[in-house]
Amino acid sequence: MWRRVRAGNLFRVIWAAAGFGLLAFMCAAQTAPAQRHSAAEAGQRGVFLVFPFENTGGDGHLDWLGEGLEELTVQRLAAAGQQVFTHEGRSAQLERYGLPASAKLSRASILRLAEDLDADYVVFGSYASDGKKLSVVGRLLRVSPAALLPAVRESGPLETLMELHTRAVWRLLSSSAPGLPPSLGEFSRAQRALRLDAFEHYIRGRLATEDEPRMRELREAVRLEPDWPDPAFALGRAFFARRDCASALSWFGRVPKTHDRYLEAVFSTGVCHLWTNQPERAEGVFLALQESLKKSAGAAGDLPEILNNLAVARVRSGKAAAAQGDLLRAAELDPDDDDYPFNLGLLALRAEDFAGAVARFREAAGREPDDANARALLIYALERGGAKAEADAARAAGPSRGEPLPAVRAETLPRLDRVKTELDTTVLRQEMAEAAAPAASASGSAAHVRAGRQQLSAGHLPEAESEFRAALAADPRDPATHRGLAEIARRAGRLEEAAAELRASLESRDSAIVRTALARIYLEQKKTEAARQELEKALKLAPNYAEAKQLLQRIEAANPGATR
Repeated sequence: MWRRVRAGNLFRVIWAAAGFGLLAFMCAAQTAPAQRHSAAEAGQRGVFLVFPFENTGGDGHLDWLGEGLEELTVQRLAAAGQQVFTHEGRSAQLERYGLPASAKLSRASILRLAEDLDADYVVFGSYASDGKKLSVVGRLLRVSPAALLPAVRESGPLETLMELHTRAVWRLLSSSAPGLPPSLGEFSRAQRALRLDAFEHYIRGRLATEDEPRMRELREAVRLEPDWPDPAFALGRAFFARRDCASALSWFGRVPKTHDRYLEAVFSTGVCHLWTNQPERAEGVFLALQESLKKSAGAAGDLPEILNNLAVARVRSGKAAAAQGDLLRAAELDPDDDDYPFNLGLLALRAEDFAGAVARFREAAGREPDDANARALLIYALERGGAKAEADAARAAGPSRGEPLPAVRAETLPRLDRVKTELDTTVLRQEMAEAAAPAASASGSAAHVRAGRQQLSAGHLPEAESEFRAALAADPRDPATHRGLAEIARRAGRLEEAAAELRASLESRDSAIVRTALARIYLEQKKTEAARQELEKALKLAPNYAEAKQLLQRIEAANPGATR
């Protein structure tokens, strides 16, 4: 909840669900949580977390199947209407802790991750081949109450991988809850038919660490399966990363509206128009995207990344008033992001509102002391406003690393706007999933927590608090509920209440992220030693957690003579 862009937000983990992705939150956990009512106990559909399968055979040429079987499992479950975390969502969270996406975790660690993800089931497994025959073993770990269900085994010729894997996933899903899925035939008909060789090229392309092999594999996947959007989108993203917009746009154009990555493709198209200095076209893309989302999701369709980029496009087209409204709404939706006050500061500078610019850049620099551009613009705004003494003090108070601050000139301001290149569709996708979920899932603590998150992400604090209070009445020990109430209290400036809610969350489930959030509260309260202690505990739970490391380093840099 605390740092949505650079450190990641608790609500930013991507899921896939029946043709449209979902987003949920994740944090690192330690110790057993309080018992919660699970989808499995109620015979409902659940939330699945899938890990790569392990190659237990000796054929290294089949290593690609580890991630391949993960991806196939995600696709199979999503096609059957299940909520399932995508590979990208799972990988993004592991990377926050300095772990590669392929990191091998113990079952205890997997269970702790799943508990904090509010996942109901974890899927993992293994495979082996003698060069002709393939054997796949799938395992299903139920999260609450914790239980490892019996293994599912399927084997057959290598060329029948798609069929045998479909049977394995159907059997796993059948064991998860009564009545799911209805039959193997219906489950199979819901799946997209893919050529095995095309799928192999696609996975090898995703695994490639160099551009040329990646492009070659993905192009071959497209050649073999020209109507399959996944490799086309992956090619678009690869060219987008290169800033080769001409190539990226041609591939993004092949992603249909029905595909779960369509919104990201359209968003990236708008970014390309900004990169290539076509603000009018960018404005058209972002405005149409925003209006479409608001029609389908109401207030949840206001996504801060779209509003920010729409504002940048409008500024470059001379529509400063409209741009300011967009940026203010983005900052309201995501008050922890540094880029929105930065862009508002640039807007104030262009209007020669130096006092307003000082306030915005001071806010941005205060959140990110190492942001040299924010500091340089703060000093520039102070000098232009006639506050030379304050400008000198701000220059002297910055981090001393011997590096000069960037030069700021009036003619360079238009090139400093910060453009969002990644789209977070949390609220929209959650609301779509809630609307499509069975009626039985609309009651209980979990439903109130999810509704509270949606309202919180949309900036509706009273509505969010009402939902979290209802969740708390149903389950007073639910750690997610206490985290939500803590965020509301923090945004309202009630720091002691926020800290109390975070401590209540920790009583049910220890977490590196929650301890880091608590440390931030303590720092705002000038309780430096208490913050240090929380960060040290966080790093014992997650030694590679980057945000905790950085925050602790800043405390130590600010207090070099402090004694532990």
